[in-house]
Amino acid sequence: MNLFKRKNIHDSFSDRLLMIFIYTVLIIFTAIILLPLLHVIAASFSDPQAVIAGKVSIFPVNPTFKGYEAVLKYQPIMLGFRNSLIYLVLGTTINISMTMLAAYALSRREFRARKALSILFMVTMIISGGIVPLYLLVNALHMDNTIWAMVIPNAISVWNLMIARTYIQNQIPNDLYEVASIDGCTPFSYFWRIVLPLSKPIIAVLSLYYGVSQWNSYFNAMLFINNPNLEPLQIKLRQLLVLNTVDPTMITNVEQLIAKQGITDLLKYSTIVIASLPVLIIYPLVQKHFVKGMMIGSVKG
Repeated sequence: MNLFKRKNIHDSFSDRLLMIFIYTVLIIFTAIILLPLLHVIAASFSDPQAVIAGKVSIFPVNPTFKGYEAVLKYQPIMLGFRNSLIYLVLGTTINISMTMLAAYALSRREFRARKALSILFMVTMIISGGIVPLYLLVNALHMDNTIWAMVIPNAISVWNLMIARTYIQNQIPNDLYEVASIDGCTPFSYFWRIVLPLSKPIIAVLSLYYGVSQWNSYFNAMLFINNPNLEPLQIKLRQLLVLNTVDPTMITNVEQLIAKQGITDLLKYSTIVIASLPVLIIYPLVQKHFVKGMMIGSVKG
């Protein structure tokens, strides 16, 4: 029986000290990240007067749904939310389509120009045309003040393209292409019927990356969108957080001023929570593919 007993392995004092230090640092960083998030969530559910008085910490004070009711009744926020959903779905679809098609082409050994094109793609990661040429190009193509200005300029990410290309090269044997060709499968049919189904892990990872980027995108909207009906949620949120001001001289009733300021603050916190929901919903759906796709796609074969 003694042969099957496991010997206790004791960590040295220096190992224990190191682990204590690591866990302490992790706890501090977790608190720095988590506490502001809890404060925002608590403030969004708190009474407006408690928010103004600074009584809210990480727990709601006099819980209420006034903030979310204000968001639902505030038309610009709902319009921005709708626009962001459109940009998210349309933009991510274009991103994935362009990335996978280019990655498939660059992964084919019989494609003689694949090395030269890969170099040209990677050069764009170092050298950029700049904002002014981009604006002139979008304007010349008459895409400004259209939904295409939000999805076409960022249609493909070179970094994601290289990850997808590496995944296809490492995880999909070239023998499959030869067998499919013998059976009369065309290159596009091979891509559609074989490559895409086998690339679900990396597609899930890229969808998360592209989706988060599309949802948080506001710089292109600032450059190319002047129509309030096309502005995404992030621009509406920026207007609330940065540009929104209340002129006290325009309101003679002090109670009315306080009430308006309270609803305004509550509206800001509620909008922040709503703006974060899509990312929090999407991530659990692709979590099982996330680590696998990233580890395989990032290793060069």
